[in-house]
Amino acid sequence: MKFGVLKDTKEGEYRVIATPAETSMILRDGHTVYVQKGAGEGSGFKDEDYLREGAILLETREEIYKKSDFVAKVKEIEEEEFPLLRQDQIVFTCIHPAAHPQEVQALLKSGCIAFTAEDSHRYGSPNCEAAGKQGALMGLESLLSIHGGKGKFVNGLGGAPGVKALVLGGGTVGRAAVSVLHALGAWVTVMDINIGTLREIGRQFNEEVNTEISNRYNIEKILPEIDVVYNCVKWPKESKEFLISREMVASMEKGSVIVDISNDVGAIETFRETTHNNPRYVEEGVVHYCVSNIPSAISQSTSIAYAASVLPHFRRIMNKGVEQACIEDGFLRRSLTVYKGRLTHEETSALQGLPWIKPEDVLKIADCELDVAPPATGTRSNHFLKE
Repeated sequence: MKFGVLKDTKEGEYRVIATPAETSMILRDGHTVYVQKGAGEGSGFKDEDYLREGAILLETREEIYKKSDFVAKVKEIEEEEFPLLRQDQIVFTCIHPAAHPQEVQALLKSGCIAFTAEDSHRYGSPNCEAAGKQGALMGLESLLSIHGGKGKFVNGLGGAPGVKALVLGGGTVGRAAVSVLHALGAWVTVMDINIGTLREIGRQFNEEVNTEISNRYNIEKILPEIDVVYNCVKWPKESKEFLISREMVASMEKGSVIVDISNDVGAIETFRETTHNNPRYVEEGVVHYCVSNIPSAISQSTSIAYAASVLPHFRRIMNKGVEQACIEDGFLRRSLTVYKGRLTHEETSALQGLPWIKPEDVLKIADCELDVAPPATGTRSNHFLKE
């Protein structure tokens, strides 16, 4: 199979989906690897590094799409790429389909086979770990006076108290943020809706962090005394209320900080997406840091970890085919988003009102012994495509 590594061109994006290490392993499996020139430069990988492993360099993304049976990148398919997609081509990237209807329509129209990477991780995405850890540092940086923050130091100084941090969500992102904040000596409170998760976090950090059930009452009560809030919650897109309303933001002290790591519209009323080039803005006297691709700031570390985590998906698909790969890995199966003109992603169906078909049905593998994986989200759809 011919595998193409695309250069990500989203503003402020420096990661690459496959490093020379993954390139070497795919080539050893007997496949051809095309790499767009400069694809790895933002992460510290030179074109010569890929050439040394046996990859073929191509100048443009147009060439990559034209020559490759399977193309991969880190972030969403951009509008300029829509015409380049083609029938039966395999695509693997972070599509975030439920939030990008135009992208979904382009994928459907092309007749390609697309996997959304964010739903494919059995043990949590390295991107989530990177976002949590680096996001923790971005929040502390945003507290600096030079950025409009209070000017507090993370673990305090002699006679001056340290930072009080609130982490909303105890998943991969939240725990990663807590690990950095706790290690640096911040006063940390974690909120989650699952008491079992909170118990695990307590044990993980030697009962040195506070834990509370996440609800409107507890958040409203604690916000006025918090210096920096980290939103690590995957907010239901169908929700009609905010996790943190504008009024709640206004209750925080001037110069406090909100870091919206999740970047889910609807969680925080004062949210608007920002970029690394202009990462902060102030609403209600509170500094907001809402960069959507925080992991790109540590592009080399993230690329190495992320590429290693998705390589098994690439090899399984290329060595065994889409059907067998989806039989053997339920997490890959649930990430199948479109298949030759048919939507196979349940959350997208529910939120965009589009008919869908289950991956196991469109692949005709429902009667096979399937690897089991939980649904990617709690959003359900009974709007099935009629065959």
